Amino acid sequence: MAPHWDGYPLAQALLAFRGIQKTVAYTVVAEAADLTRFPHPSRFMAWLGLVPAEHSSGSTRRQGPITRCGNRWVRSLLVEAAWAYRYHPKVSGIIERRSQQIDPAIRDLAWKAQLRLTRKYQRLIARGKHKNVAVTAVARELAAFIWDAAHVLNRSTHNP
Repeated sequence: MAPHWDGYPLAQALLAFRGIQKTVAYTVVAEAADLTRFPHPSRFMAWLGLVPAEHSSGSTRRQGPITRCGNRWVRSLLVEAAWAYRYHPKVSGIIERRSQQIDPAIRDLAWKAQLRLTRKYQRLIARGKHKNVAVTAVARELAAFIWDAAHVLNRSTHNP
């Protein structure tokens, strides 16, 4: 039934990203429905509960751990997918085969994500952050790339 689903093109496009397999892609698209309903990636991140909690008073601003007030299924799948960004950037044979039928703009975005997210993980670990904290931060940015992929795909289908 998946090829007849209106979320199928986006789910297929997400397969170009490292760490995202069919289960993750289909769940993200099914749970979030239309990602273009979020006007900004930060709204999507907040919906997932991947934004830092804030305890502020006056001029003092304190940020804490992620809020976890969002969709726990998608959040945990994205955190699991983010573990793949611990390794050096490369296009594996599996990703190459999956991305053959995908829009080149999405493939470029997936490569850009791989470079940026791998650097982010390495930078956070070098600063002494715990690996779970680093992976959660990578998952947050991965959500932004997924939001961007939905918008790229939406623009390409509406402007042929």
